[in-house]
Amino acid sequence: MSLFPIFLKLINRPCLVVGAGQVGESKVEGLLAAGAAVKVVAPEATETVMQWARAGKIDWHPRLFEPADLDRKFLVVVATPLHELNDSIYHEAQRRGVLCNVVDDPPRCDFYYPAVVNRGKLQIAISTNGQSPALAQRLRRELEQQFGPEYGGWIKALGSERRHLLTLPLGAEERRQLLHNLVTPEKFEEFVRGTTRLSTTMP
Repeated sequence: MSLFPIFLKLINRPCLVVGAGQVGESKVEGLLAAGAAVKVVAPEATETVMQWARAGKIDWHPRLFEPADLDRKFLVVVATPLHELNDSIYHEAQRRGVLCNVVDDPPRCDFYYPAVVNRGKLQIAISTNGQSPALAQRLRRELEQQFGPEYGGWIKALGSERRHLLTLPLGAEERRQLLHNLVTPEKFEEFVRGTTRLSTTMP
């Protein structure tokens, strides 16, 4: 079955991470970056996770998982080496309708972490449906070469220009044409060279 590709807004959504080793830490970091309200359950944690807890960035419970930890959670990420525990958390999450990802266990995942290229507001996500994370990572590295850091500034400028266009008394087709004229390879090269600024003027 095909995956449904979406980008989720997690600001203030309650999310749970079970396990706070190096892998769990990376999952917590990603959720924090997305603005999620993160609860962590793990008897032990990395120093970074403990620092986040002391700073009030996460809610860390230094104990074993309990089913009630899933109450009112939007999603859970399970990052422990304990197969039976992981399996029980997955089935409890299924029963409650909570999205679940058990790290490195595709059959126990409702969603996968893609390999991501970040360039400011531009995000390119690659998924192999859990079949080959190594290939996804290789493709990410290739795309990072193709889409350099300068894309971050270009996306920001394009967003500003789009907001300006939406304020102008233009027809839908004229506005669409203007927006598409802004994103040609030639316009990108001119932006990188600094030889021109974005313009809403039709070429």
